Amino acid sequence: MTLSLRTLFVAGMLSVSALSGTAFAQDNPEVGGAPMYADKNIVENAVNSADHTTLVAAVQAAGLVETLQGPGPFTVLAPVNAAFEALPAGTVENLLKPENKDALVKVLTCHVIPAKALSTDIVSMVEADGGEHVVDTVGGCKLTLKATDGKVTVTDENGTVANVTIADVIQSNGVIHVIDAVLTPKM
Repeated sequence: MTLSLRTLFVAGMLSVSALSGTAFAQDNPEVGGAPMYADKNIVENAVNSADHTTLVAAVQAAGLVETLQGPGPFTVLAPVNAAFEALPAGTVENLLKPENKDALVKVLTCHVIPAKALSTDIVSMVEADGGEHVVDTVGGCKLTLKATDGKVTVTDENGTVANVTIADVIQSNGVIHVIDAVLTPKM
């Protein structure tokens, strides 16, 4: 191979490498109309999602911003605004009161698993356990994970079932799975 052909070959390979890196960054799904960047942490990405303004406000009120910006790894099951709106009237407003901070922290940390679990990991755990897998959260809740026909569901200790609507939103300190219901601790 001549020098100029070698140079063209190397340049071509570098171009392909650069393009595949760009494609990987674009593979992270948009959430709430906003791009999600794998090199940003959970909080940095969540604040950009129009579908997670209630969750972000709750995380701020609970004083969990610094924790969720930490190294993790975390798996966050992130309820959309509509999930909070579906709670009984006054629930969110009551939880956001300063005197109810402990209860708010408990609810929010029931949505955080202290490990990075991609959807493929969840499906593998569910299959290995014969159809469902129980996982402990940072808040001490036990969640039951199921996977059927490529869909993942999460059931809390009260029987509330949340569907994963957007899976595998990669973060620098873990992963977010968007869900359609708020999970609560055992009552």
